[in-house]
Amino acid sequence: MLRIAAIVEGDGEVPAVPILLRRFGEHLGRPGQIEVIKPFRVPASKLLKDGELERTVELAARKVGNNGGIFILLDCEDNCPACLGPELLRRAHSQRPNLPIGLVLAYREYEAWFLGSAASLAGRRMLPTNITNHPSPETPRDCKGWLSAQMPRGHAYSETEDQPALTQLFDLDSARTACASFDKCFREVQTLFERIDPSRPLQPVEF
Repeated sequence: MLRIAAIVEGDGEVPAVPILLRRFGEHLGRPGQIEVIKPFRVPASKLLKDGELERTVELAARKVGNNGGIFILLDCEDNCPACLGPELLRRAHSQRPNLPIGLVLAYREYEAWFLGSAASLAGRRMLPTNITNHPSPETPRDCKGWLSAQMPRGHAYSETEDQPALTQLFDLDSARTACASFDKCFREVQTLFERIDPSRPLQPVEF
């Protein structure tokens, strides 16, 4: 088993990220072998403060032990991921240099990955059967609002209910093609898995 402690910022990501990591495990030939501890949820505004990311990494490290790893996922919003990401990863490693740590900034939101693979969600969770992939999924600043606008009148996207459900359903390959940050996420998680268990290099499985 690959044991992972996750750090996230949103309520919906608490149930969604374990699903995502397990799906990555299936895609990389490790079905049923990814154990994800219940994620630590801390608002990004708090994690960015001096000492808060380090404190949370320490809590996660104590929970996962010496034979696992830590995965950190935050929404990038309008920040530059190429600038913010390396600095946050440096801070995390400075706290626990002995553990494998992966960090990803979703640009702009986690839900952008659903926009990039929207066709694979047609007819699910109140989305229309004729929905198509957003042409530029990492451009909108309100991806949740875009998803709500596709639903029937009187219904709206629910982060706590729809995010984990759509995480189980969306097409990974479509999202990787459409969203640079999701492709980065996939590669970062693959590296994390391999650092936790270097004895077994991973190869994507075709579905």
